[in-house]
Order: sequence, then C-alpha cells, then structure tokens
Amino acid sequence: MKLATLCYIKNNGKTLMLHRVKKQNDMHEGKWNGLGGKLEAGETPEECVIREIKEESGLVLKNPMLKGLLTFPTFNNNEDWRVFVFVANEFEGELIESNEGNLKWINDNEVLGLNLWEGDRIFLEWLDKEGFFSGKFVYSDGKLIEHNVVFHK
Repeated sequence: MKLATLCYIKNNGKTLMLHRVKKQNDMHEGKWNGLGGKLEAGETPEECVIREIKEESGLVLKNPMLKGLLTFPTFNNNEDWRVFVFVANEFEGELIESNEGNLKWINDNEVLGLNLWEGDRIFLEWLDKEGFFSGKFVYSDGKLIEHNVVFHK
C-alpha cells in the first residue's frame, strides 16, 4: 500500500492547483490536482504534507488541517493508495516553478470545472463540511466505478 498526502491550499477565494503536464509516465497527466506526495519512511502525514508543499511550490505551510482519509484500491499498478487529505490557509513564501506541472491559483467557484479525476469532484465538496471524512473511490481503467464515505463529527 502506498501512503500519500494531498493538500488544498486556500487564499482569498482561490485554491492553489497543479496542472500535471511536465512529468513523463505520470498517472495524473493532464489532470489538475491539489499538491502532495508519498510519505517517506518515518514521516507523519503532517511532516510529509509540509515537505511536499515546500518542494512542489516553495510555500511553507503552517497548521495544515487534516480533513479526511481517502482509499483508492488498486489505483496504480494494482497498488492500493491511502491518501491523507489536508486543507491549509496559512503559509509563507513565494511560488516557485514546479517540476510536477504548472501551479495556478484558481477561483474556488471554477475548480470543479477543471479537468479533475471524477472522484475529486465528489470529495472536494467534503472539504467544507464539519468534521472528518473517510472515503473509498474505486477506479477501473481511469473511470470511477464506485465510491462511499463515512463522515465523523
């Protein structure tokens, strides 16, 4: 199982999104995503998200808030992925060029209109709910075939 983080950085009615157009053999090629990446040995999800955001964007997060946990069975190369989902609105620094893709601040009301994974359109709305969510998204050949969620107060 792969463990990863995903973070949606919010500022003044906009969300920082990454258009994945730079890496070869990228399973997310052409999609818009939040920022994040795989946990390294010994890292907590919080340490990982802060490190990944710094590497990908140049921004230093303060107080990222864990909002949920997503499970993606056999998502890539038949490996299960478990993703810790964060929201952050406190940060320092200036954006840098990302080797993962193009970073852009997108108006919150335009995010769902981007080329997103199908499941992202569903769970992005959960970020504004109270409490914590645990969701599962099952894909086959890049298509969402089922999902479910439990909300915790």
